[in-house]
Amino acid sequence: MSDTTLNTARRLARIPPYLFAEIDRKVQAKKAAGVDVISLGIGDPDLPTPPRIVSALQEAAADPANHRYPSYFGLAELRAAIADWYSDRFGVRLDPEHEVLPTLGSKDGISHAPFAFVDPGEVVLAPDPGYTPYATGAIMADGEPYMLPLTADNAWLPDLESIPADIRKRAKLLWLNYPNNPTAATAPDEFFEQAIEFCRVNGVILCHDAPYTEIAFGGYRPPSLLQYPGGREVGIEFHSVSKTYSMTGWRVGWIAGNADLIAALGQLKTNIDSGIFQAVQWAAIEALRGGEGDTLAANQIYLRRHLRVAEVFNGLGWNVTPPRATFYVWAPVPPGYDSISFAGHVLDQVGVNITPGVGFGPHGEGYFRLSVTAPDARLDEALERLRGLTV
Repeated sequence: MSDTTLNTARRLARIPPYLFAEIDRKVQAKKAAGVDVISLGIGDPDLPTPPRIVSALQEAAADPANHRYPSYFGLAELRAAIADWYSDRFGVRLDPEHEVLPTLGSKDGISHAPFAFVDPGEVVLAPDPGYTPYATGAIMADGEPYMLPLTADNAWLPDLESIPADIRKRAKLLWLNYPNNPTAATAPDEFFEQAIEFCRVNGVILCHDAPYTEIAFGGYRPPSLLQYPGGREVGIEFHSVSKTYSMTGWRVGWIAGNADLIAALGQLKTNIDSGIFQAVQWAAIEALRGGEGDTLAANQIYLRRHLRVAEVFNGLGWNVTPPRATFYVWAPVPPGYDSISFAGHVLDQVGVNITPGVGFGPHGEGYFRLSVTAPDARLDEALERLRGLTV
């Protein structure tokens, strides 16, 4: 063993351990000790990828033409399929050559965006609670995250008017995410319009993370940033096939919107990765062009599970309303606990894994997140265990 001291970059010291990686370690330790853990902690669809998409992958994987380096910018057919999907779903017409950039899942684009746009000392505006790569991506790019509190009192929407003038001057990016993770909140048209105007006036790039627009219930159709006047002028949208088609492990996403911003991200990505395996791209094309029947069927299952969770939780004294979108239940922890101690108590006492709200930021304290992406029988078992939880 060498006695050389490992000197990591200072930026790593500013980044906390990734929430889900830490949770997974605790869960694996419980399983190793013989505990039958039911995980409701991560929004990873349990429903299988539709067979038509799997068949497309199998056929494409057998073609040697797909075994070589892919295009840095994705297959032209994939970019066209994404543009067609935006046209059909949102009424938004995109130039597939200049306004669409495929990525290795949306997290790839989210985490790398600050490297394309943020100089040291510039500010990234990010929601709290929120998806952690919004802030950690800023840190990795030597930017400064400025957290925007989301609270029940403001309907889990950031108060853009409260951002100080000196922060506005240094702000380069604004992250929004609706339907929201972790709160399951949705945003009205008026808020998107306000955010677009805020970014136009202050010279800020609006980055909308929108992977849950298709996981919605009761006739609700979540919007795209790009369908609003001015949205394409100030911003870009991050999306993927992961949640919509139960393809989280396939790692295909995209960025769409402002052509100049897309070009900058394309320049960055040519120096970071070598593109997406073409067979997976052909499968994504099949997903996008196959209609929304599979997604609607999946949503019926998720809604049924949401209703079941609400029934049980409300019977235990929680005030839970099924959300209009996403897989998530966002609920307050009982008195006497913080979010980490409650999640630990639930795991220790009944073997159910939930996510502490503080893992998404300080303003997530006092809440926990639960995902309904577990098979029906396992979800029912988890709910029965929770009935017996003592607090």
